[in-house]
Amino acid sequence: MKTFAIIPAGGKGLRSGAAAPKQYLKFKGKELIVYTLETFQKNKLVNEIIVAAHPSYFHVIERLKKKYRLTKLKQIVAGGKERQDSVYNALQSIKAEKKDLVIVHDAARPLLPQQVLTNAIQTAKKKGNALVCVKAGDTIIKGNNTVHSYIDRNQINYVQTPQIFAFIVLQNAMEKARKEHFYGTDESILVKRLKKKIHISEGSLLNFKVTTKSDIELLKKLI
Repeated sequence: MKTFAIIPAGGKGLRSGAAAPKQYLKFKGKELIVYTLETFQKNKLVNEIIVAAHPSYFHVIERLKKKYRLTKLKQIVAGGKERQDSVYNALQSIKAEKKDLVIVHDAARPLLPQQVLTNAIQTAKKKGNALVCVKAGDTIIKGNNTVHSYIDRNQINYVQTPQIFAFIVLQNAMEKARKEHFYGTDESILVKRLKKKIHISEGSLLNFKVTTKSDIELLKKLI
């Protein structure tokens, strides 16, 4: 059984307010996406990495691949209009067996702990899939300007990536979504539409997604 890691990196990062897409911003002299890719490069359970990016950044990724010796990075494919399209393009590019595992991880989550990644892969090997989540730790309310009601936080999880599925399951889920013109915010939503049971694996608060200016400032301080 092989394990492929798909890193969708085609976003424009508009919410960050930066001049360049956030995945190419430098932190201590190193591009954000490199921190992400190195996590998968170093993990012994990961066999291949595929990046989906805008074609205008292909040369940048190729340069980073050589500079940081990212030997597991086998393919760079064109990203699509939406994240889901980028993942689909990457999925079509790999030569995988039905039961091989496919990891999807946001390029803008550079501080994924190795143990979180390893545990998720092992969960997927045992149970067929893994969805990395963090349990809600704060009081959660429903409402806009005023409090409408309180929600039991013991039943709430914040979804992160990586998300891991068998190749054939993810492929079927994405084909179904394309046929029905359905777009989800992540891969687990697509797989759930196949009526599959999705297993939760413990995440980490360090594994946050860099989206806004505040996230960029936080990452600077952590790194």
